[in-house]
Amino acid sequence: MFEFECQTRQGQARAGRLTTPHGVVETPVFMPVGTHSTLKSMTMGHVAEAGAQIILGNAYHLFLRPGTDLIEAAGGLHGWCGWQKPILTDSGGFQIFSLGEFRQITENGVQFKDPITGAKHTITPERSMAIQRALGADIIMAFDECPPYPTTHQYAEQSMHLTHRWLERCVAAHTNTAKQALFSIVQGSVYEDLRQQSIAFCLEMDTPGYAIGGVSVGEPKHLINQIVDQVAPQLPEGKPRYLMGMGEPIDVLEGIHRGVDMFDCVHPTRVARHGSFFTFDGRRNIKNGEFRDRFEPLMEDCDCYTCQHHHTAYLRHLMRIKEATGGTLLSIHNVRFMIRLAAMARTAILENRWTSFYDEMSQRLQATPLDREGEVVGTP
Repeated sequence: MFEFECQTRQGQARAGRLTTPHGVVETPVFMPVGTHSTLKSMTMGHVAEAGAQIILGNAYHLFLRPGTDLIEAAGGLHGWCGWQKPILTDSGGFQIFSLGEFRQITENGVQFKDPITGAKHTITPERSMAIQRALGADIIMAFDECPPYPTTHQYAEQSMHLTHRWLERCVAAHTNTAKQALFSIVQGSVYEDLRQQSIAFCLEMDTPGYAIGGVSVGEPKHLINQIVDQVAPQLPEGKPRYLMGMGEPIDVLEGIHRGVDMFDCVHPTRVARHGSFFTFDGRRNIKNGEFRDRFEPLMEDCDCYTCQHHHTAYLRHLMRIKEATGGTLLSIHNVRFMIRLAAMARTAILENRWTSFYDEMSQRLQATPLDREGEVVGTP
């Protein structure tokens, strides 16, 4: 039970509807990331109230702790964490890539050490499919290697072909096709010829959806946009397109403009825990002195719980004394902001005013100067 309909488009920007066993997702959509089967500092009630249609879980982390047997016994991730709407799990390829010297890549799969316990594990494409089958997500991702940036053409090519061979094995091992949709991942780093080869290979595999991978490992934004410009228009009109790991508001806006339907990132909750919050006029930092005696919400027109119940002076106080509630309240705002941004984009596409919406929003979202840590420059 997996269908996707592209309802309308303006230029490359698309509005669609994705049907899964656990419900319908209207696209474009931002998918909050619950790495360990929860969004950090938020309850599932918070996530639902923020308007999330679908969330993510991480197969690598859940495989290590608490283990897939326990989650499967609870009825899969839906029963385990109490989220009854759609769930997507990533294969763990990116997390294993991040382990550096703790992992070894072979033709068979990846051998790695748990960085906490030191225990040795091996994940192959077949095991990744078994893990994700046990987790019970509606959408599962092929096991891939995510090459670093920068990397040579030679390494990127070797990595891409390995990812393709692993994709063939994932497709062969994926047996729960009635309840889980397997997405392939287009790789190739920043090299146009490799991306073209990967597009062709993934199209030949004819999976229910397609992801653009390898775009959140340090590439400058102009190269990411070039990659998406190349890849997205060549993917099937009647299947969803997923840009992996993109969580800045401007990145999501640019992705929608280029024909992407689905986005995810831990970014909204991560920056919230350090005091940063999103606005339509750029990102701000609640710790800055300008908010010390401001008795207004983070955003006047925001409908999130935080903005409806608290003012910035109070939130600044919570963050400066390192009260965990402050991070929760900023996370609620940031997650709602991203979900709302995608919903506003969808409405603009459906109402045939995408171009004006994009032009205005792209200017506003980049309006505020950021310092090196990604925080607004100002007096603490």
